[in-house]
Amino acid sequence: MVGNRRIMKIIVNNTEYTIKMTGKGEPIVFLHGFTGDHSTWGEIIPFLSNSFQCITIDLLGHGQTTTLSQPDDYTMEKSASDIVLILKKLNIDKAHLIGYSMGGRLALGFTILHPSLVKTLILESASPGLKLVKEREKRREADAALARRIKQEGVAAFVDYWENIPLFRTQKRLPTHMQERIRKQRLKNSEKGLINSLLGMGTGQQPSYWEKLHEVQCGVLLLTGSLDEKFNCIALEMEKILPNVQYIQVENAGHAIHVEQSKKFGTIVKEFLLHKGGS
Repeated sequence: MVGNRRIMKIIVNNTEYTIKMTGKGEPIVFLHGFTGDHSTWGEIIPFLSNSFQCITIDLLGHGQTTTLSQPDDYTMEKSASDIVLILKKLNIDKAHLIGYSMGGRLALGFTILHPSLVKTLILESASPGLKLVKEREKRREADAALARRIKQEGVAAFVDYWENIPLFRTQKRLPTHMQERIRKQRLKNSEKGLINSLLGMGTGQQPSYWEKLHEVQCGVLLLTGSLDEKFNCIALEMEKILPNVQYIQVENAGHAIHVEQSKKFGTIVKEFLLHKGGS
């Protein structure tokens, strides 16, 4: 433990999760995106840890958390259930929740499945899933093809492909040292972990939560980057349904706002939490 920072190992349901805790105050749980880990929030924690206890988790199949052998171990419901048990072991009754991309889908699913545990919900570039059965079937096929690609070519070749997809084009504007750091972190993930995450909790595998959005009663902040057209459209549609929502589009940012515009992201999140947390 260094200062008020510590890295912990917590075992729930035969899974050893790696968790980093920083700061003191009301707890915020951070859920990263696909190929990420707890360190991807490193630029944001300094904005919040002087007012909140920041809890970053390596999700199933990522970072240093146990890699389970079957895709069925990676479902949205299983991951949400594990987080419930993690909070219980940390003696946390209720937390703010921040999720990015895949982690945003999990954060929304967690809130719908366990609403009493969530104080506020912040979704960055996140979706409630795909509405139509045919859409989900098509996405499952695409995720299965990606999984085969990882198995055939390995993690390094997959990361080469992944960092060049259109969704992350705007990250090419980042300083070279930041791009190298992101790549180095992605390469630390295991082949089996990424494959099972795609097959077990990919967008095509998860339930659609569109019909459940009206049930979310806590304060919700939606964040998207102005350069991320697809997720701008999704957020605008979500904004019409969620009962207690604020939507902010961050200028000059793509999908990963917390990486591309960390100062803006941290400032917006802190202001929202201080306002909604006290309401």
